[in-house]
Amino acid sequence: MLSPLYWWQEFVRQLQELRGRPRELSLGIAIGVFIGITPTIPLHTVLAIALAVALRGSKLAAALGVWVANPLTIPIFYYGSYQLGRFVLRLPELALPPDYSVLSMVRISGRVTVAMLHGGVLLGILPAVAAYFLTYRFTSSRRFQGKPSLTAPDTGDTGQ
Repeated sequence: MLSPLYWWQEFVRQLQELRGRPRELSLGIAIGVFIGITPTIPLHTVLAIALAVALRGSKLAAALGVWVANPLTIPIFYYGSYQLGRFVLRLPELALPPDYSVLSMVRISGRVTVAMLHGGVLLGILPAVAAYFLTYRFTSSRRFQGKPSLTAPDTGDTGQ
């Protein structure tokens, strides 16, 4: 089994392979994290890239950021999204209908979907903001990819 340390090192390695300014990379990661937390799993990558295009963030970083949603985190995100959305919308606890008709299941799924979407958007805000600032700090550092930072002042020193 692969350890969380391995996954973190792999994420950092992939981030280091991306090219772009710290703002673009950070915005892309933040968008990906935000979309990754929302309950839109079949469309995570498409939505993240579209939002990155609209907001001028890195499309590749956005695609990388959605991987915050994985088989271990998705159940937590989805449960949290539903509970937060249910709380915010003041919906009653979910109860299965006595008749298991298709129409009754469609009604329940509509309420669950609305609650999860509302909750997912709210749940994704704080991690996205944190991801932006952490990624910006990392990509602005002089150690990023072993090169001078793109935002570092040019000293004009040629090393001769």
